[in-house]
Amino acid sequence: MTAKRSLDLALGSVLLALASPALVLGALTLALRPGRRPGGVLRRDIRTGLGGRPFELRSLRTRRLRLDLLSRLPHVVRGELSLVGPAPLAPGDPAAEGPGGRNWRQELRPGLTGLAQVRARSGMPWDEPALLDAYYAEHHGTGLDLAILAQSARIQLRTALHGLARRRKAHLSDTNHRLPRYSTAE
Repeated sequence: MTAKRSLDLALGSVLLALASPALVLGALTLALRPGRRPGGVLRRDIRTGLGGRPFELRSLRTRRLRLDLLSRLPHVVRGELSLVGPAPLAPGDPAAEGPGGRNWRQELRPGLTGLAQVRARSGMPWDEPALLDAYYAEHHGTGLDLAILAQSARIQLRTALHGLARRRKAHLSDTNHRLPRYSTAE
């Protein structure tokens, strides 16, 4: 077992154990939600994994609750995904072929997060994610994986805190119109 796989198994198992209550609650929320879409609470997509082998990627049908990536942790524990790697692609996706015709994606497990995901910017040229994934393929290692995981955790925490601040600000602005208006003449 490689160091990368050991890290995936150890950290993936711990994260799955910690995330399980939220995942169960999210699945129940989706199942009991009125007007829910047919097809159950799980989204199923065929993706290409290590060695070009296809696998069924299952994730919760929610992005609003941000549980879709956490619901992929069982795939990490089973070895179909890695915590860090290029994004999983559908079979036959033209983005799978790297520079020079090398299909380096078959040499790596796809990941929950990766260099392209943590460096993504809205103004990034369309070919830059592929170049970042190719860079990762050439330079991957435990140190780079830990740096990418730390950056991903910072991004997720910042996003969650920003969302909470927006909700709080929206709540406060909803109540502002109900405050009595006092004039200085009174």
